[in-house]
Amino acid sequence: MKTESEKSKNTILIVDDTPANISILFDVLSKAGYKVLVATDGKSAIEQAKYALPDLILLDVMMPGMSGFETCRQLKTHIATEPIPVIFMTALTETVNKINGFNMGAVDYITKPFEIHEVQSRIGTHLALANLRQKLEQLVTERTADLNKALTEVEQLKDQLQAENVYLKEEIKQSKNPDDIISQSKIFEKVLTKIKQVAPTNSTVLITGESGTGKELLARAVHNLSGRKNRPLIKLNCAALPASLIESELFGHEKGSFTGATAQKSGRFELADGGTIFLDEIGEMPIELQAKLLRVLQEGEFERLGSTKTLKVNVRVIAATNRDLEKEITEQRFREDLYYRLNVFPVFSIPLRDRKEDIPLLVRHFCHKHGTEQGKVIDQIPQKSIDILTSYHWPGNIRELENVVERSIIMSPGRTLILDDWSPRRPVAAAKGNMMTMEACEREHILYVLEKTLWKVSGKNGAAQILDMIPTTLDSRMRKLGIKKPDQFTL
Repeated sequence: MKTESEKSKNTILIVDDTPANISILFDVLSKAGYKVLVATDGKSAIEQAKYALPDLILLDVMMPGMSGFETCRQLKTHIATEPIPVIFMTALTETVNKINGFNMGAVDYITKPFEIHEVQSRIGTHLALANLRQKLEQLVTERTADLNKALTEVEQLKDQLQAENVYLKEEIKQSKNPDDIISQSKIFEKVLTKIKQVAPTNSTVLITGESGTGKELLARAVHNLSGRKNRPLIKLNCAALPASLIESELFGHEKGSFTGATAQKSGRFELADGGTIFLDEIGEMPIELQAKLLRVLQEGEFERLGSTKTLKVNVRVIAATNRDLEKEITEQRFREDLYYRLNVFPVFSIPLRDRKEDIPLLVRHFCHKHGTEQGKVIDQIPQKSIDILTSYHWPGNIRELENVVERSIIMSPGRTLILDDWSPRRPVAAAKGNMMTMEACEREHILYVLEKTLWKVSGKNGAAQILDMIPTTLDSRMRKLGIKKPDQFTL
């Protein structure tokens, strides 16, 4: 191989079996500043060319053993010597010989006896052309690399946009209340004030409160009032997926990283880059994934499943839970460091029983919303119905109220909302004049719905559908509240 000092000047290999020719060319070319190598036959010429990689070869045609034509042909079949320009030097002047030389891959043809000035001129020309060709190839390689890099970035953006479109279309399809928050409650106005204060910042927000109080609406309000509103709000319900899939959904995976991973997939954090991610039911996240989530919150980086490449994202995190996370920490089901990282700006979502002045507004809103969906106009709501709805304790909160109004619209034959056979059910302990905790109220209400559905949890008209809960979330709540299916309903 050539050293760095040798690369600073061009090397020429002279291949000739005539000592006089070699002597003249060696002397002239050396004085001209070239490094000169010599071979007297085709075989040694090929070996020297592979080892030294000269910048140009002067090749005699008529040599003993291997001819110059065959030597040139073999040089052009080897990947290392193929680019080296070859100039034939011979006394053969017939056109057919020149054509044969060019067919073998030569770039020029000098007739013997040669003029030394002609040789020098031809060498200078072809070295200049080779240098220009090398620079052009390097430029093409660099530009191709730049184009490939740009193409890769475009493909990544395209994949991300496609993934965002698929996700957002699904979100639109599943969204049940994309409208603004409905409220005239003074106590709830304080919550909205906190939302307006934190929205312009990048601080992490933890929204706590009972199921059905509208925690997702508060999260959307934070996002829509922030500087990230033009980027997506990506949502993941941690209770809606098996533990084995949550990591893939959050961080993505590479093709073949696990059984069923037939293609590369971007995770929710990648989709939310520049925007916001809403982690609902964060208390349900498996303890083994919490450390990886903590790293994203602290460092803004992660790896896809099956990849060692670290990805960096700029994502604002909003989390929500109906669990007591401090209790979960005590019972070692939630990391204390993750809790403090999430609880930078806590927001409490007020239960409906504490903002009953909003019930008339919400009823009218749901009448318009679901009436439109069902092709009905419900514009008359009797005060008696409002009084009945206001007197109820609503353990299922706004979600339960919306379900009651939707069912009542279906049963109402005209423009007047009729509650039909629905009537508020007072908790057993409350009916006896005792106070109940919210957990006890929730347990009582879930039991009531399960009894009405003959303990059918999922599917059409099942308890999960009536309670507007994901079946896996309802299963989780049942386990937490100690609700077990009676033996007669167990297959």
